[in-house]
Amino acid sequence: MPERKTKRGAERTPLEGDWDVIVCGASFAGLTVARELNGSGARVLVVDRYEIGERQTSACAAPTLWLEKLGLTASIRQTFGDLVFHTPHADTRMRLPWTFSTFDYAELCGLLWAQCDAVFETAKVEGRAAVDLPAQNGSGRPIGIATDRGVLTAPLVVDALGWRRVLGDGYQPPDAPLSRGLEVHPRGTGDDLELWIERDVVPAGYGWSFPAADELRVGVGSFDPHHHVKEPTVELADRLGLPPEGYQGNWIPHRLRDAVERDIFFCGDSAGHCLPTTAEGIRPAFYFGVACGRELRSVHEGNSSRDAALTRYGAFNDSHRWKYEWMLRVQNLVPRVPPRVLGPALKAMSTDRFAGWSFRHYLDICPPDIVGDPEPARVTAVAA
Repeated sequence: MPERKTKRGAERTPLEGDWDVIVCGASFAGLTVARELNGSGARVLVVDRYEIGERQTSACAAPTLWLEKLGLTASIRQTFGDLVFHTPHADTRMRLPWTFSTFDYAELCGLLWAQCDAVFETAKVEGRAAVDLPAQNGSGRPIGIATDRGVLTAPLVVDALGWRRVLGDGYQPPDAPLSRGLEVHPRGTGDDLELWIERDVVPAGYGWSFPAADELRVGVGSFDPHHHVKEPTVELADRLGLPPEGYQGNWIPHRLRDAVERDIFFCGDSAGHCLPTTAEGIRPAFYFGVACGRELRSVHEGNSSRDAALTRYGAFNDSHRWKYEWMLRVQNLVPRVPPRVLGPALKAMSTDRFAGWSFRHYLDICPPDIVGDPEPARVTAVAA
């Protein structure tokens, strides 16, 4: 696990100033947004409570195509072409039409940051701050952001801070559309990506084991936020003969939210971009981060107004709503399937033809082709 490096005490000097763009959050979504602004000439500030790459909160795996497209392959620890499902009555191996790779979080974040020309500061974003400054052409009136080190301003602001949605209307668990996840990181090796869909592991959700070279990422996710996941995680690790070491966990949104609120852009978990059913949030964070960053760039370069960019980005987000709602229906259905039916159903779906068809459609929810398209106008076309 990464060592905590965040500045404390006297090191946390006052921080204030005006910027062209402020990106709040320095994980997958925020860094991807900043990456899209590289070379634009915009004065971009990225702020996060933690240092870049310091606080891993997921199993850190993504389709290999996405890591290749973003120039992040040096962070890959292990690559898989199969997915193994365990149910109470049958185990199923499914061949994927594309590979999935686990990666090192700190290294991937460092590689993304190396593609940015922004400034980074550690600061806890606490909310909006009232400011009275004149509008900046099409960029609009500057927005005030309150942090524990001072007030920052910019006409273009992104909230990529996670499910709390600090700069907008937030959620309060457990009475919110949030899943609960926890995993441990014992030393060890493995050859397969494995999923357990067993009510003995978790009543509504699944367990997993994601090998990453010299460590195993073993955990449990519950679609029902009222179900605690520590005991199931420990029990799953014990079943695999592993010590429950290196805990990490987080709340995981499973409903798409509005990607704009007033004059703020939201990206990643703050917009509910994590996919229901699978709880895959890294690929959507990349995908919507690219789209968001290009809209910001178009405003800074004078090709669009802030209002127009907010409207386009909001529409782009909403064009995916039916896909997210469909996956949420699947998520709600899985716990209702009788255990004796689940195994045979997965067996039937494991044929190369069906697996290829279904996983290609799944990848197309947030396709990697968007990375190779530099024009903001084409971003909307991708989702059409």
